[in-house]
Amino acid sequence: MIYLDNAATTRPKPPGVAEAVTAAMQSYGNSGRGVHEDALSAARMVFGVRQKLAEWFGCSRADHTAFTPNSTAALNIAIGGLLRPEDHVISTDWEHNSVLRPLYRLRERGMGLDFLPADLRGRLEYDRLEGLLRTNTKAVVCTHASNLTGDMTDLDRIGAFAREHGLLFILDASQTAGTFPIDMEAQGADVVCFTGHKSLLGPQGTGGLCVREGVDVRPCLTGGTGVQSFLESQPEEWPTRLEAGTLNSHGIAGLGAALEYLEQAGRDAVRLHECGLARRFYETVRGLPGVTVYGDFSAEERAPIVTLNIGDLDSSEVSDELAERFGIATRPGAHCAPRFHRALGTAERGAVRFSWGWANTAEETDAAAEAVRVLAAEARL
Repeated sequence: MIYLDNAATTRPKPPGVAEAVTAAMQSYGNSGRGVHEDALSAARMVFGVRQKLAEWFGCSRADHTAFTPNSTAALNIAIGGLLRPEDHVISTDWEHNSVLRPLYRLRERGMGLDFLPADLRGRLEYDRLEGLLRTNTKAVVCTHASNLTGDMTDLDRIGAFAREHGLLFILDASQTAGTFPIDMEAQGADVVCFTGHKSLLGPQGTGGLCVREGVDVRPCLTGGTGVQSFLESQPEEWPTRLEAGTLNSHGIAGLGAALEYLEQAGRDAVRLHECGLARRFYETVRGLPGVTVYGDFSAEERAPIVTLNIGDLDSSEVSDELAERFGIATRPGAHCAPRFHRALGTAERGAVRFSWGWANTAEETDAAAEAVRVLAAEARL
């Protein structure tokens, strides 16, 4: 199979990731739940990965990096822990449901919510930001890159806007964490939410959030922590305040191995490889009769995603044909991005997403482009 569904989860994982998970399962105890060597070994490993992630995202304090099962959990913690019903929030039409649904839930309780719109080509209309401000605006919540088109948010512009108006800036880095540079201090992000199983190349069940010092995120979950057990409330200390229950130490060990791979391979090299293949595919399919490609490819930087439709075919039909006839894995449908699909006019049939990873090749990319050419030609008959 030619696997071009890396925006959902990267596959295969780099050498050493599975081995690190297996070794952790065979040797680690429960981090923070004892002083015997197996528990201490787990705790040391968890802290080491915590340190690496803080450095990776420009977070000044390692203990302000908290682990979660994925970016959805991290976003729920950040949004639920920083915003209240009396606030107003600005988000964008590009957002994934992991951002939208927590915001909608708060809107049901009275919170004000406005969206920076996308035009018919999918471009965010940044000039309308100022007009969305209210006296009670508390935060901007947005994605770094659209999981639908690969278009990337202008972080410097959003960060400057947030700083100018004293707003919190919560960043969803699900599609970019690992291969795209993120410096929360330099770019003005107060919280960066990430998942481990995409561009960080780690196992599923890993993720987290980095929080700028001085940003007070209220605990979302309460429960066992292994420390201050006689307190009736969640301990206030970082990162314990955001980490109730046993951590996924086995998965975190795998995430640590993935970070080591990225450091050795060079995240810039990995990104350029992936984005180069996506551009190669785009340049081949963009002019094919009957093929519509979505997104702004005039941008200098974008995530390694190309999303398209063929003729009047439903996206699921195209994706099924790609899988069954050509052995190519893609993602059809709505991609958990309902507002963006409405903006693009693809809400009814969805779209077919191709997304590249570190292990993909030029030969695979050309084979996928040829498959699109064949299907487009057949659709015109």
